[in-house]
Amino acid sequence: QLQLVESGGGLVQPGGSLRLSCAASGFTLDRYTIGWFRRAPGKEREGGSCISSNGGITYYADSVKGRFTISRDNAKNTVYLQMNSLKPEDTAVYYCTTGTYYYCSGSLAGINYWGKGTVVNISS
Repeated sequence: QLQLVESGGGLVQPGGSLRLSCAASGFTLDRYTIGWFRRAPGKEREGGSCISSNGGITYYADSVKGRFTISRDNAKNTVYLQMNSLKPEDTAVYYCTTGTYYYCSGSLAGINYWGKGTVVNISS
């Protein structure tokens, strides 16, 4: 059974950093675009970042550009989201996503697998 499992969330002060991980089980990530989306309390789901299967294409939403870096280690079947200079508005549940016909563009189109999410809380 194909599963995505997020980890690395937590409580961090503004200006701090976190690294989220998305590990795959039941399949190998190396043929798939992987995305990170987030949903803040009371807000719509927002696309944060994505990375193509070979890592050659990345996308960042304007709200995270310059602060977040997505990367992948296909040998470890894991994708990472390094988050720096965190702000209170980054507080959200972060979800790892993929799909057979999902392409890295910031769109939700083609996504049919979601992890259960990891909670990120930025607060002093």
